[in-house]
Amino acid sequence: MPPLRSTGADREAEEPEYAGEYRLQACLGAGGMGVVHLATSASGLRLAVKVVHGQYAEDPEFRARFRQEVAAARRVSGAFTAPVVDADPDAVRPWMATLYVPGPTLADQVKRNGPLAPAELRRLTAGLAEALRDIHRAGVVHRDLKPSNVLLTDTGPKVIDFGISRPLDSDLRTETGKLIGSPPFMAPEQFQRPREVGPAADVFALGSVLVHAATGHGPFDSDSAYIVAYQVVHDEPDLTGVPAELAPLVARCLAKEPAERPTPAEIMAALLPPSYEAAAFIPAQRRPLTLPEPEPGSAPSWDADTPVRVAAPARPRRRLRLPVVATALVVALAAGGLVVALRSESAPAPAPDKAEVATAFTGWRTPLQKGGASAAPACASTGGALFCSARGTGLARLDPATGRVLWSRQADVGHPVSAPVAFGGLVGVVTADGTLRTYEKERGAPGRDTGGAPRQGGATPAGDTLVFPTDSAAVRAVDGATGKQRWQRGLAGFTAPRFGPYDAASGLLPVFETAAGGTHTLLGALRPETGEVVWRKRLDGDLVPVGAGSGGVLFLRSANSDSQIDAVVRYDPARGSARRVPLPYRMDEPRVSVRGDTVHLLTPTGQLVALDTAAPGGRVLWELETAAGNVSAPVVGAGDRLYLSASDGRLLAVDTARGALLGQTEPRLRDGRLGYATTVPAPVVSGDRVFGTAPDGSVFAVDGRDPGTW
Repeated sequence: MPPLRSTGADREAEEPEYAGEYRLQACLGAGGMGVVHLATSASGLRLAVKVVHGQYAEDPEFRARFRQEVAAARRVSGAFTAPVVDADPDAVRPWMATLYVPGPTLADQVKRNGPLAPAELRRLTAGLAEALRDIHRAGVVHRDLKPSNVLLTDTGPKVIDFGISRPLDSDLRTETGKLIGSPPFMAPEQFQRPREVGPAADVFALGSVLVHAATGHGPFDSDSAYIVAYQVVHDEPDLTGVPAELAPLVARCLAKEPAERPTPAEIMAALLPPSYEAAAFIPAQRRPLTLPEPEPGSAPSWDADTPVRVAAPARPRRRLRLPVVATALVVALAAGGLVVALRSESAPAPAPDKAEVATAFTGWRTPLQKGGASAAPACASTGGALFCSARGTGLARLDPATGRVLWSRQADVGHPVSAPVAFGGLVGVVTADGTLRTYEKERGAPGRDTGGAPRQGGATPAGDTLVFPTDSAAVRAVDGATGKQRWQRGLAGFTAPRFGPYDAASGLLPVFETAAGGTHTLLGALRPETGEVVWRKRLDGDLVPVGAGSGGVLFLRSANSDSQIDAVVRYDPARGSARRVPLPYRMDEPRVSVRGDTVHLLTPTGQLVALDTAAPGGRVLWELETAAGNVSAPVVGAGDRLYLSASDGRLLAVDTARGALLGQTEPRLRDGRLGYATTVPAPVVSGDRVFGTAPDGSVFAVDGRDPGTW
């Protein structure tokens, strides 16, 4: 393979002749981070090859960002983007090759030919909404949708440049906490809560892009980036010139609160039946592409009037944009604070009858966490009692009716690192040194400690028994009434067993172990009181148990090493038969709840899908984009209710019969700041009451019967 090499002294002479096996031809575009070249593959495909500048190739952080860009572009590579053909982020000069896409950017089209006609604008709206739906389904938030990142082709718009996008399972962006983007097309939360940017931010950017396409300018227009940032957060958008039939939809996209914006699917539905022309948008014809050879000693160039544009490298955001948006944030903060209450979205909940109103539960809020760190407490409920663990507090029992702390116990060794585990008459919490510290539920008297650190999977409550792996291959069970050991032994066939959720109906605890490489999984069911393995089965694939349905045990099946899930597997132990139920698309590490034969899958991006696993081949009952990022596992409650928490402290309620968002609480942040958390504690449901936790260190309770009033 020809090596990357360069000759000469000036900057452009430093550009390599090859990227991997691809010989670089004409320069198609250049930016602060790299240069995009035209190339041709062995099969004749025309490619756009992005090669990083040499000075950035030496920066480990930039290399990590480039790897993330490649990963994001590969995930969404398809009908609405420029597909990735090849890449090498570890090369001396990192590079990525995408399919060459002919067509101008939306920015160039509007600049040269003026605003789009209404029919073209509707076509653009539908195409970009469909593109965002596809991108979000892949688990990616673009975060920099703007006219220069939209290519107009004869098959519809293509979204390009994933240089600052964020796969939701990547913590690179959230750790740096940098404000990155283009202020005129950034959502308010990108200034207010940059670590909490979710799919709804792309919808806000879509609204700004549509205003630009319709009028030639954005909804927030100023020569000063500082003023634009202030306008985005505080002012109403200027929609003058947007066609009347589209203005209400665009206004919804530009709502200040993420939850009030429509999802891409809702935007597409709002445009049906299509009143725009069925033909694809075709840009005005201009003179053909010319790719001049550079003169000796000069930089390669391209004709600014040619109708071709590819995914250009991102501009030097670290040098130019970060000070701008950081200052804009200071301006916005000085204007009076940025965190405001979120209101409910979608159809309201049915009005409660008079009897319900008379017995309505009065909510409460109890500050629990001590210290300055932002982290939500974690809670568990059993037998009508509520237990919560928090940093600096240890373990506490709260009165579910009033929120009053009945007793609290400071952890003697380290802070608790897990949610409380309730089993029998005891409640426990794992401390920082790995010890499971237990207490008597009623008065908090110290119980027996487990001693050594539990292995992967942690302690699993199973009725009145606590089961957990030990440092060896053995499994240990503790009696919930006395805290004494019930049994400890190895499980035949298992060397590093893990456990799924306990099934109270059958009294069995799923046990599983995946082979190296995920080729197959050994499954079984354990009787926790005795340690007896009731059944054992080996199935192909990487499987994780998530619950029990009427037809047996339900498992998620990983499609690849990236932990993307492509199916639910139903295994019937009585018949020894397994059935695969495919998902509508691959999901990145979804959180799951099971009710009967219905599985609710919630992705880290807030995409919620209800899947009927009993229907032949499976059936999607509904899909909902919750506009919440970094979410907890969903929890089903009484009636047609499902609840989830977001990392900004919101508690959301969903109607599982209709797939509609019923209501949500306001964000609860510590001092208006969001601390990074790898996991978000799930809410706790007890009858009609729902208990949530928030980064401000509080535990709160609401009436689950009327989420519209939260």
